[in-house]
Amino acid sequence: MWQQQFPDLASHQSWLSYVSAQPARAFFVFGDSLVDSGNNDFLATTARADAPPYGIDFPTHQPTGRFSNGLNIPDIISEQLGLEPTLPYLSPLLIGEKLLVGANFASAGIGILNDTGFQFLHIIHIYKQLKLFAHYQQRLSAHIGAEEAWKHVNQALVLITLGGNDFVNNYYLVPYSARSRQFSLPDYVTYIISEYRLILKRLYDLGARRVLVTGTGPMGCVPAELALRSGNGECDVELQRAASLYNPQLVEMVKGLNQEIGAHVFVAVNAYEMHMDFVNNPRAYGTFTSLLLVGSDAGWNKGLVIRVLNFWCVLGPTGFVTSKIACCGQGPYNGVGLCTTISNLCPNRDLYAFWDPFHPSERANRIIVQQMLTGSVEYMHPMNLSTIMAIDSRMVPEPVQFPTLATLISNTTTLFM
Repeated sequence: MWQQQFPDLASHQSWLSYVSAQPARAFFVFGDSLVDSGNNDFLATTARADAPPYGIDFPTHQPTGRFSNGLNIPDIISEQLGLEPTLPYLSPLLIGEKLLVGANFASAGIGILNDTGFQFLHIIHIYKQLKLFAHYQQRLSAHIGAEEAWKHVNQALVLITLGGNDFVNNYYLVPYSARSRQFSLPDYVTYIISEYRLILKRLYDLGARRVLVTGTGPMGCVPAELALRSGNGECDVELQRAASLYNPQLVEMVKGLNQEIGAHVFVAVNAYEMHMDFVNNPRAYGTFTSLLLVGSDAGWNKGLVIRVLNFWCVLGPTGFVTSKIACCGQGPYNGVGLCTTISNLCPNRDLYAFWDPFHPSERANRIIVQQMLTGSVEYMHPMNLSTIMAIDSRMVPEPVQFPTLATLISNTTTLFM
């Protein structure tokens, strides 16, 4: 089943053996809670994941600021590429040689627009993240020299994840929100796509040359929105409409930027289809193992035990039992409020597509990253991550004209004026 879902997996594994011998490249992450690895732990904000049961399946079994039971998408990308995990930029541990690994600038609650997430108080909005990126380059330059620092950034992999909060925590946050009064939904999508284009152009100006740009997932299908908007467990039509308008326009915008630049700098990641695969058919992701134990109440701590007539049946941990109910939460679909120590908590996170009301489980994140690595053009346009890494490993870097750090910081600062 796994081989059918990911036919390029064997070639990907062969390529990993080859690429592991290549010099490690840096990895930079920008965006929201889907990719935040702990920056918000250092901020006075309500958008935090710094208490149990967050991190229950992380190697330390402690909360880390990731909105996950374990690893998030950047962690798994680093793992699959043989890279050291990136530290949050605000972490005091990000010094010296650790700077060469890259940095995670993401902050839960943010969006494309600066007014998105205002209710979370102190978060690192996207242009602030870009300003911190310029400051990072100043620090790296002091460590290895300006020319080497610029080259290191040019050769890095970048992931940026934005857009979902601009709908659920802005346009649809409350009935008759300011943005919904200002724009019809199609006009709002056009507006935020145009704003996202400016962000990506600024990222390019700051030296990014390989950028994964994720679209929104199926926003109307997450447990939080099912609890709020769905009476029958079906995905919310209006939020799904928003995703259906936004994601195709994002792909076209990325294509246009690449044509303007004359290179495949930006890669559109179809997060919507990656999620919908297991939202629509959660049990297809893996093969269930059934064991019949007559007259026994034996459990299995890695599976779901159910009683069928006089038999006990164990469903193995290789398929999701639900994509509607969050593992951690309360209320309908465990989709109400926050995941806390007093929330309902499933015993086996591998059986749930969603960890909390908004965020995928580590296992779902692994499926998403596998599609990033080996997925077809339907999922990754114009190429998947394995292809990118293989191409880049054969490229000889050309001499580059690097800007002065004063110019980088000055240009970024003007965005706030």
